[in-house]
Amino acid sequence: MRRTTKAGVAVLAGAMLVLAGCSDDGGGSGGSNGGGEGGSTDLVLAGWSLSTTPEFQVLVDGFTEQNPEVSISVLEYDAANYDTQLTADLAAGSAPDLYPLKTVTTLPTYQEGGQLVDVSDVASELSGDILGVDAYAVDGATYAIPYRQDAWFLYYNVDLFEQAGVEIPDGTWTWDDYVAASMALQEGLAGTEAKATYQHGWTSLVTGFANAQAGSDEEFLAADWEYMVPFYERAMELQEAGAQESYGTVTTNSLTYQGQFGTQKVAMMPMGSWYVATLLAQQESGDADTFGWSFAPMPQLDDSTLDAPITQGNPTAIGINAAIDEDKLDAAKEFLAYIGSEEAASELAAIGIMPAYTTEAVAEVMFGLEGVPTDDVARTAFSSQQPVPEAPVNSGTPPLQTILDDAHSEIMTGNISPAEGIAAAIARAQDEVLG
Repeated sequence: MRRTTKAGVAVLAGAMLVLAGCSDDGGGSGGSNGGGEGGSTDLVLAGWSLSTTPEFQVLVDGFTEQNPEVSISVLEYDAANYDTQLTADLAAGSAPDLYPLKTVTTLPTYQEGGQLVDVSDVASELSGDILGVDAYAVDGATYAIPYRQDAWFLYYNVDLFEQAGVEIPDGTWTWDDYVAASMALQEGLAGTEAKATYQHGWTSLVTGFANAQAGSDEEFLAADWEYMVPFYERAMELQEAGAQESYGTVTTNSLTYQGQFGTQKVAMMPMGSWYVATLLAQQESGDADTFGWSFAPMPQLDDSTLDAPITQGNPTAIGINAAIDEDKLDAAKEFLAYIGSEEAASELAAIGIMPAYTTEAVAEVMFGLEGVPTDDVARTAFSSQQPVPEAPVNSGTPPLQTILDDAHSEIMTGNISPAEGIAAAIARAQDEVLG
């Protein structure tokens, strides 16, 4: 059963672009402690990777320019351990006033823990052009406001495709076409250092697409995961053929997807929309090679979804700490209203970030960025893809994902077959989580 997205097809529901350069780190050492001059309101916003993730400071600067009576400092957390560190600070009563939900699936953890303010009043005033609001609703109440909407594309190196004598993606590929192209690329690139494709080590590179294209929320939460087996079989086929780097090499050598694609070690790569601007910035700085590249919609199960391709992609939102001082609450809600506005969306688009608020005007800002591919297939990826969260937003999801993470490692290292690995994961889920 194929899942559909609540957001539907919007102007740029395919989403794109993050990390388009550097910005001031906006503090990162705890920020303001309140009590500014002239009766100002001092807020603290959590963030991560501030030197390479400019979105937080852009939102803060845009808001405070309009609201000079409010100051907002950004407190930096470690990106890899964001939720662990934030959870500890929330428990200790030292967490920031505002904090992003880095992964939408963590919403139940924070909401059920009573750590988020109900911001339904803010959500009710938002434009219908903003995507992902429903993902942050629980029992009719909204607990965070999205500012970004990501999606996944199939990136490809035009030069390596030409060198291998293989036709570039045309937006009509199924997964079978993807495998066939990978094998042809591997043959055409024989004798070079480049491989056909790259699959990063994340579990979602397999389970996320399986959930989005072949499963359903009900099946996932019931651990009826047989639909994942063909996706793992395909990944292992490519790995065993040498068309993509082995999982063991990826994880043991800590390979980066930026390094693999940016230095032309692979001809194509599934990756999130945020990588577009990262690659642009790295090509400008010299951290990536200069070569012809673009992106296409992700391969599909069959040709029935080619007109509106299904991909995985999560919104990112900001919520308010339930322990916020009462006299700061109004200012915090005003900030959330700002991040959900068209003005904020245009500011984000101007630095290469796909905002949750999508209109033609915002789209034109993004398409106008120098270096962004503008071919018809890339535009199709922008305008037609339907992003679906990689897993259901449900309190039962985190423990199930932990089991799938373990299964992913076992399968991808070749310790167990895909069918046996998924069967073992199902049995474990029934025993440990579902009872």
